[in-house]
Amino acid sequence: MTVIGYHASHEQVPPGRLLAAVRLAETAGFDAAMCSDHLAPWTRNQGESGYAWSWLGAALATTRFPIGLVTAPGQRYHPVVAAQAIATVAEMFPGRFWAALGSGEALNEHVTGDPWPDKDARDRRLRECVRVIRSLLDGERVSADAEVRVHEARVWSRPSTPPPLLAAAVSPHTASSAAAWADGVITVGTDAAASSETFQAYRRAGGPGRTVLQVHISLEDTLDEAMATAREQWSHSTAPAELMWDVEQPEEFEALADPTDENLRRSVIITASTQELAERIAELARGVDEVYLHHVGRAQSPFLHRCGAELLPALRGLLGTETSQR
Repeated sequence: MTVIGYHASHEQVPPGRLLAAVRLAETAGFDAAMCSDHLAPWTRNQGESGYAWSWLGAALATTRFPIGLVTAPGQRYHPVVAAQAIATVAEMFPGRFWAALGSGEALNEHVTGDPWPDKDARDRRLRECVRVIRSLLDGERVSADAEVRVHEARVWSRPSTPPPLLAAAVSPHTASSAAAWADGVITVGTDAAASSETFQAYRRAGGPGRTVLQVHISLEDTLDEAMATAREQWSHSTAPAELMWDVEQPEEFEALADPTDENLRRSVIITASTQELAERIAELARGVDEVYLHHVGRAQSPFLHRCGAELLPALRGLLGTETSQR
């Protein structure tokens, strides 16, 4: 059955309020949660970016459902540091944590002052980071001197079973190349055909793990309000896709954005109707193991209350799932 999860956006909500939101999401009936791991927001209007790893400890300690995150080892995080963080969280909360690993964005990684690699180099670096992280989680002493440098590292506090390591992929090519190492694949979008193509590429390449979809939505009392929220908070999604990974500052995303109604609707489901939203999400989620809903507005409580009262029951009815996976 499809797990229906809540996405906690560190770029838009202060960590304390986001902690309250993830607890409310569990109360509202979500089965799980996930979060982003950014140093900077996409735009200045979003205005936040708490440290995901600190927040995860508090979130997992004050909820009962699973929580994962999308993170990028290799530049801002040395893979040994990433492995230690993953191991510590998974040891404290066995069976409730997963990490999706991606090649990163310059927005978060440029701060080290190291050159920002091209996509092929980033993919090679990610594969090497995954090898290092998995070896460390298995208790090995690790050295490396290729895409990353590691000198006789060990992680001492580890979970009895390593947590799942998924691949973050926005294209079929990336999903296919990750099949050799990933315990699943996560992608984002509002186009069922595009996300299906990404998942199928992972499966065709032999990927055995779960499929996970993140969906950006703007649900407000009126359609005009929903459109205004999407434009104010998620305009960066209308920047040219080929430039997204190389932009260093929120101000640059703002300059590149073209947030027309048509462009915004390509990346965000914008509506005032929970029934329409449930139908759209159900279409995207069919055949997918887990779907995570991200309301792009900064006010999360009204959205979560509508989820508990209207959206989740309607969505579970369409998907044929039970009230809760817990």
